[in-house]
Amino acid sequence: MTNQPTSQRGGVPLLCLPFAGGGANFFRPWNVIGKGLSGVVAAPLQLPGRERLLDDEPYRDLHAAADGLLPAALAAAGTGPVALFGHCFLGAALAYELTRRITETARTEVVHLFVSAARPPSAGPVSDVSGMTDDEFLEHVEKTTGRQYAAYDVPEIRELLIPTLRADYAMDEGYRPRDGAPLDVPMTAVYADDDSFVTREEVAKWQDVTTADFSLVELSGGHMYPADDAKPLLELISKTIGADRVESGGLPHGTA
Repeated sequence: MTNQPTSQRGGVPLLCLPFAGGGANFFRPWNVIGKGLSGVVAAPLQLPGRERLLDDEPYRDLHAAADGLLPAALAAAGTGPVALFGHCFLGAALAYELTRRITETARTEVVHLFVSAARPPSAGPVSDVSGMTDDEFLEHVEKTTGRQYAAYDVPEIRELLIPTLRADYAMDEGYRPRDGAPLDVPMTAVYADDDSFVTREEVAKWQDVTTADFSLVELSGGHMYPADDAKPLLELISKTIGADRVESGGLPHGTA
């Protein structure tokens, strides 16, 4: 049963893409937090260089990362439909690029793309950290995310994690979207009311990447609001995907 595609285990698989320095484990509690919410099963995708793939070389090119994640994304999607979610610059850009690739395969329907606390692809690099010392780099990470990470205070852990975190930021610095028509996929862009790093106006510009329905939604919290309380976000995702499926002629999971 555990080897079945998520779409065959009930609900629409929500492919979750990690923020810089994050991994699949961040999203694994979502199916417990969102218990009782219909229609969605979180299906985190894992990048190399972290957690169980800690010994693998991390990507430094975002297009290469999206290409590398595509087989796992298609396997998790099964016969579809599927939705994608990405938080912050790395997760949102990866979710966007994977959405393009999945729709190009025509193997499964992407019913919704969710992006959170992120500038759109056209905005260019968020920051330039290539010349920073490790201390300067970590100070920048804490300033922009609004969070302190105790793991980086332990020299052995810091030595293990910094190369991957730098590689994630390098993906942002080098990322340029390729030319192509806007997506024909419904989108929801989420911004946090106390985010000091990304503004409502910047998040709203995601509307330019799709010709389908677009919603801009405010949730409470700072830049890393999903780490503090994921329930409102999961309620939004569940409600949105349920509405998408009814509109397209399907029924939300659990509806007779």
